[in-house]
Amino acid sequence: MNKILLSDFPKILIYLVPLFLISGPFLSDLAITLVSIIFLIIAFKEKKFYLFNNIFFKLFILFYLYICFNSLVNNQNLDSLRISITYIRFGIFSLAVTYFLNQDLSLSKKILNCLILCFLILISDGILQYFYGQNLFGFELVYPGPRVSSFFEDELVLGSYLSRLFPILFGLFLFFYKSKKQLYFLLGLSVFTLYLVFLSGERTAIFLMILSFILMFFLIFKNKIFLKKVFYSIVFLTVLLLSFSEALRVRIIDVTLDQMFQGDINNKTYFFTRQHEEHYISALSMFKKNPVLGVGVKNFRNFCDKPEFRISDWTCSPHPHSIYIQILSEIGILGFLFILMLFVLINYKLGLHFVKCLNNKPLFSDLEICLLISVYLTLWPIIPSGNFFNNWLSIVFFYPMGLIMWALSEKKIRHLKP
Repeated sequence: MNKILLSDFPKILIYLVPLFLISGPFLSDLAITLVSIIFLIIAFKEKKFYLFNNIFFKLFILFYLYICFNSLVNNQNLDSLRISITYIRFGIFSLAVTYFLNQDLSLSKKILNCLILCFLILISDGILQYFYGQNLFGFELVYPGPRVSSFFEDELVLGSYLSRLFPILFGLFLFFYKSKKQLYFLLGLSVFTLYLVFLSGERTAIFLMILSFILMFFLIFKNKIFLKKVFYSIVFLTVLLLSFSEALRVRIIDVTLDQMFQGDINNKTYFFTRQHEEHYISALSMFKKNPVLGVGVKNFRNFCDKPEFRISDWTCSPHPHSIYIQILSEIGILGFLFILMLFVLINYKLGLHFVKCLNNKPLFSDLEICLLISVYLTLWPIIPSGNFFNNWLSIVFFYPMGLIMWALSEKKIRHLKP
């Protein structure tokens, strides 16, 4: 019974996380919470305190203590304090993923298989919805667009799901499968994934998907020849879709240009849209007034309608749609430094890896690069983004962090033959 509860059960939850994410935040959040609790029981029961002794968790704990302190000092509402106190589950979950992967290498292959299954189901269902107007569950296309959402229904995160989890799938696939037939399957899956991201109409997701392909093209070392085939196929598909699909062209190009000039009699140009610009201006005004601690975790929504921060009816939103500006406005410059340092560190490591690849001495394996890219996409600054403290997005961020620590902690993984 102990083996089932303390070993088999958490492993099942870990490899089913990609499936739970499709159902919404509840099951995925429940899964990571249970895995975290079980991991803590194991660590304290068996006195494996060394599991907490790594640089990732030390920095995470500093960030966690800071946001708890921030919420106590700002003391704007109980929801802010609740979010801060329970945030620790994400860091512990990453440690748990690393621990259980080190216990059982087959768990990583199960994660891959779950990802492949999820992608195939979403691709099939999404294409069905696009051509027939509704998916297997009767969920109809979202208008205007039309935009494919598949099982996410009116939650337009299909593209975000695919683009953020795709590098994990890609890296694990390259690690486990080597034959030409298997790699051509991955090529086809990559093309159809990008096609569905386009059909989702999520411009941020399209950008992240293309960015991940570009990064992989330059940073993957061992499978460089295969990556060229993938990259050229993606370029061809992108040109084809924008050339022959009027609906996609309108959504991706025409609507974007219209939103850059919307609602302004002087035809003022906006970097993204008027809404986004007003969110940013309002959030930065909060930061200027509260530069050290900000206005409190997830409190942009409670301050944006105040006279000193409100610009127009376009200003308010649950969050500013930029994780860097959100962090500045909600937890101040001290919280911002944590995220900035992580982004700078990953850029430095990726740059160093690229230089070493030129000398045929790569710093990271292809799997490690793909996992780093998955985290990097969430930290990319120059696009609209989701809520940094959102449970769903946090899981998408901390899930690959556990995989990265597993891959980096066992350098011999590059030489193992599963």
